[in-house]
Amino acid sequence: MPFHLMDTEEWQAFLREPVRPAVLATTRADGRPHAAPVWYDLDDDGTIMFTTGAGTVKGRNICRTGQVALVVQDDRAPFSFVIIQGEATWSEDMDQLRAWATRLGGRYMGPDRAEAYGARNAVPGELLIRVRPTSVVAEADIAD
Repeated sequence: MPFHLMDTEEWQAFLREPVRPAVLATTRADGRPHAAPVWYDLDDDGTIMFTTGAGTVKGRNICRTGQVALVVQDDRAPFSFVIIQGEATWSEDMDQLRAWATRLGGRYMGPDRAEAYGARNAVPGELLIRVRPTSVVAEADIAD
């Protein structure tokens, strides 16, 4: 298929499969950008979910501004990508954190390791981040 803009259904499917990391961009207090890879998944309502430490650069930036951008790309020809800008909220609820950390562990490391990653990543000091997209740019097959 030649180059085209993805509709909502297509970009959400692109984010779900195959599993790829996202690059999360936040803004430091002094205005400098910060980018870091994250494991993510989509909730049923289309929000993007991931976890991070409250004391990390990205965690502190999210708690200060509530604004993020994420990029997910297919780096194989003919190349596709999704860029999401959004409003981030966070929770320290251990039950929700454990459920999502387990889900993310299974998504990226396989179902046999899901529980171990859930236990490792659902601890005090971790945050569950929910990103509501406010702007999406999604382009498919850009080299065709």
